[in-house]
Amino acid sequence: MIKISVKSTEVRNQRGKAKVSGKDYDLNFQTVWVHTYDRSGKPSPYPEKTEIILEKNEQGAALFYPEGDYTLAPESFYVSRNGDLALQPKLVKLTPKPQSAA
Repeated sequence: MIKISVKSTEVRNQRGKAKVSGKDYDLNFQTVWVHTYDRSGKPSPYPEKTEIILEKNEQGAALFYPEGDYTLAPESFYVSRNGDLALQPKLVKLTPKPQSAA
């Protein structure tokens, strides 16, 4: 399981016109911290910073993730048109494990 930490609800917007198609675009990004592993499966000592593209609601507002810990939803993974495994992150909130009575 890959853990992803959200530390801020700040959203960065980027608008423009695509060079190739000439179509307008309007994207919203949120910074997250991914707890990664090396190729041998050893956890990295520190989480790595990255941005994810956010979905929008019916009014066009960014659907940001509240602060907390998440993992990747199964629907984050798909096969691209080239047949490669691809990722479009969608996060699922991690629920804290219940504490056992001492």
